[in-house]
Amino acid sequence: MSQPQKIQIFDTTLRDGEQSPGASIAPEKKIIIARQLARLGIDVIEPGFAVSSPGEFAAVQQIARELQQVEIAGFARAVKADIDAAVQATQDAARRRLHLFISSSDIHLNHQLRKSRDEVVQIAREMVAYGKQFVNEIEFSAMDASRSGREFVIELVEAVISEGATIINLPDTLGYAMPNEMASLFRSVRKEARGGDTVRYSAHCHNDLGLAVANSLAAIEAGATQIEVTVNGIGERAGNCSLEELVMAIETRKDALGAETGIRIGEIYETSRIVSRTMNFPIAYNKPIVGRNAFQHESGIHQDGLLKNRSTYEIMDPAAMGISRSMIILGKHSGSHAIKHRLEEYGIETTEEQLKSIYGRFKEVADGQKIVTDDQLIQMAGDLTQTRPDPYALIDLQVHAGTQRARSATTTIRNNERGTDHSYTAIGEGPVEAVIGAISQAIPAEIAFEDLELHSLSTGEGAYGEAVVSIIHSGKRYRGTSIHKDVILASAQAYISACNQAIMTAGRAREEDHAGGAKESRRILR
Repeated sequence: MSQPQKIQIFDTTLRDGEQSPGASIAPEKKIIIARQLARLGIDVIEPGFAVSSPGEFAAVQQIARELQQVEIAGFARAVKADIDAAVQATQDAARRRLHLFISSSDIHLNHQLRKSRDEVVQIAREMVAYGKQFVNEIEFSAMDASRSGREFVIELVEAVISEGATIINLPDTLGYAMPNEMASLFRSVRKEARGGDTVRYSAHCHNDLGLAVANSLAAIEAGATQIEVTVNGIGERAGNCSLEELVMAIETRKDALGAETGIRIGEIYETSRIVSRTMNFPIAYNKPIVGRNAFQHESGIHQDGLLKNRSTYEIMDPAAMGISRSMIILGKHSGSHAIKHRLEEYGIETTEEQLKSIYGRFKEVADGQKIVTDDQLIQMAGDLTQTRPDPYALIDLQVHAGTQRARSATTTIRNNERGTDHSYTAIGEGPVEAVIGAISQAIPAEIAFEDLELHSLSTGEGAYGEAVVSIIHSGKRYRGTSIHKDVILASAQAYISACNQAIMTAGRAREEDHAGGAKESRRILR
């Protein structure tokens, strides 16, 4: 069998991705994302549009200087001032390219550029030649290529190749093309353009019709060896080809595609979270790969199959991508097998009769609020089995907030192992910070609060809010969930739930290590 074709991943999260309405990034935060992109294994990073502002220029310059292991692309219109800024900002990169673009469709030429085809070809020639003085690698993009006349695209590509362009990008700028049309475009240009077999090809697809990944895969099958992507698929309008979707499509179906990437898939989820948090741009629940529901299952049939063998209802392993969340969501469609499995994860053993009673109460709660949190399930089990397996419980919470004072919180926390209650007080810039500070005083473990998500589960003044809290303990991430009409209380309960999970997991690990050590000692003695 022939070796898979290596596909370069060109990331434009920091340039095209930042053009998403409401998703701008402060220049000093761009370097944070760029570092993570390097850890992810991105081949080429496009850090921004250097000519657009002094802050943008400085950000591109810093990334080019620091990330010496990644190729840096300087983005520029076919304008000398843009090229000069891009060249200067990237001059300290170990490897760099100039990425030039100009429109090629008659729609753009007539209504935006107001130039003839001959004028555009001449501008493209001159600017590629000008850029070639400074860099060896020049990527040329024929913007809106998928809506351009095929003959003109070929003429334009021939012109820039003759002036030294080394990479030809054929963008589906408006997300208009069908996969067969993208494949045809690449095949035609590669075959018919003079010098077309001497350059590399790249695809830059937008997602207006939801076809960005499909069109990018079609381009690969037609000879493209580079795909331009953004993390979480962010970008103009409906966004760009999603990095995580494309990479995992290639990873999962590499035999069918005959392709592979150099992406470290274990960094995918962390990269997605960093971009989402830094840009204040939430991820849709049903977003493939990184969405909250991507590897979560509520249907009892699916849950039963999943517990027997993960491959029954999953084609990818979430753990391989760094996704450390439960695969099963407990809701009104869940079966008793899933309930039993979740309780066992917390070390709670039940008889058949107890499980039946717990399941009946579970169904009553699930009918009213869609999903049931682990904390609620543990409480149900505790009430019916006369146990409280979770180490800590929130007994009381008082929060004071206002415009003229610091926010303060007082909590009463029960230590279930000792059977004692103690109260703690803390202040913070916001009520949630104060609440977390107060609870943290009660829990003697090194736990780092990472993230809080708040979601409304219904409408109106009496809506339930869902709080999802992520923490880090001993290098592992834990998530706690709680539902309440009071979102501050829900946040507190979710935080305690996450802490309980971390403490109980660490405790079980110690018990298993101890048991293993005892067995080994007995074996040696024999």
